[in-house]
Amino acid sequence: MIEIRPIQQHQIEQAKQIVTAVSLEIWQGVLTKEDVSRYDSMSDIENVRSHYFNNCGTFLVLVDDKQVVGTGAIRRLDDEICELKRMWFLKEYRGQGFGWKMAQMLFDFARQAGYRKVRLDLANDERQPQALKLYRNLGFYSIERYNDSACTVFMEKVL
Repeated sequence: MIEIRPIQQHQIEQAKQIVTAVSLEIWQGVLTKEDVSRYDSMSDIENVRSHYFNNCGTFLVLVDDKQVVGTGAIRRLDDEICELKRMWFLKEYRGQGFGWKMAQMLFDFARQAGYRKVRLDLANDERQPQALKLYRNLGFYSIERYNDSACTVFMEKVL
């Protein structure tokens, strides 16, 4: 059975493996596993309780028969704006509506938490065309850079 639910402590390593696997897929031939570890410490996932749950956010996982196969989170930026984070799905789970469903669950959480807007950053539109298409279909539009990440695409959606 495939379901979306809040991450549990024992699923943290699996969630980090999803991020690493998808990063290697996106940056195939450019980054190694060591590079991913160097560029992304994933300390937010390691400290999921303090970084998300105890800071007006949430972190969800897509689980297929006890195996984490996707992730997604909401992180607080300020009282009215949150950020969509860590939307990563293994290749075989993309294009089946799971990203859309997880995003809707995250938006529902954000609305209930009182956020008015949600932002996101995307590493590279050429290497992540499916993600960009999903975000546009979800109602995101391009905005100016709002952080100092290495990302090149910045988007926002009014909730």
